[in-house]
Amino acid sequence: MSAGDVGREERGPRAPGPGEAAPARPIRAVIADDEPSARAVIRAFVEREPRVEIVGEATHGDEAVERVRELHPDLLFLDVQMPDRDGFGVLEALGDDVPRGVVFVTAHDEYALRAFEVHALDYLLKPFGYARFQDAVDRALRTLAGEVALEMRRTLDTLIEGQRDRYGEAGTLVEGPARIGVRRGTRTILVSVADIDWIEAADDFCRLHAGPESHLVASRMHELESRLPDAFFRIHRSAIVNLARIAELRREPDGGGLAVLQSGVRLRVARSRWEDLERALGL
Repeated sequence: MSAGDVGREERGPRAPGPGEAAPARPIRAVIADDEPSARAVIRAFVEREPRVEIVGEATHGDEAVERVRELHPDLLFLDVQMPDRDGFGVLEALGDDVPRGVVFVTAHDEYALRAFEVHALDYLLKPFGYARFQDAVDRALRTLAGEVALEMRRTLDTLIEGQRDRYGEAGTLVEGPARIGVRRGTRTILVSVADIDWIEAADDFCRLHAGPESHLVASRMHELESRLPDAFFRIHRSAIVNLARIAELRREPDGGGLAVLQSGVRLRVARSRWEDLERALGL
């Protein structure tokens, strides 16, 4: 496939259909292909597709594993035949870190059956044009949007159920901390709220930081905040902290400052939140 293939089809960006909402943010994608021309074609197509954003590229199998683990993309455009390890080897190495969406891109149709056996969303056979690429994006977007909605509902359900366990039907504090369901590949990991050090906003998601681990959950910041116990305090529009993890406060001349956690992490405290934070800490 050459860069000249880019202009073969002119179907234009697709508008959302009736009853179909536009995505809140582009789906984040990584390209893994050892052919520069193949990566160039996908990049050119993505420039015409506002629903997708390329956040990284890889030129061989081991690099693909590194990029996915570093960037946590929603979608992976994955070549089958690459140096170091092939596309299937990349997925095997990633394990639970496999992105929710995988589209195989290859010049060899004999791998199609195996691709769908590993739950690929689509299989693009080189050379392909923009219309075929757009079909693959449509399918990926529909699938990912449905999974995000389902995961967000499950996240909120686990929080609600955890709060019931913690406070009981009459509102009395009882044993059993709330837990949040976090999707990892085909598994859902239950993270205890009590283990969370702090939470940061990540577009339409939240990233939970619990000790050395971090977990991305499909919930917006204000939705998650409304379900958390009083032990958590929002110190900034993009950060919520577990009050029990704060080791030190550092006030700055502008009225804001830093909250230093027991782990050494430093978090910005908004000026408008400083006095409320001190009250929450009983200072």
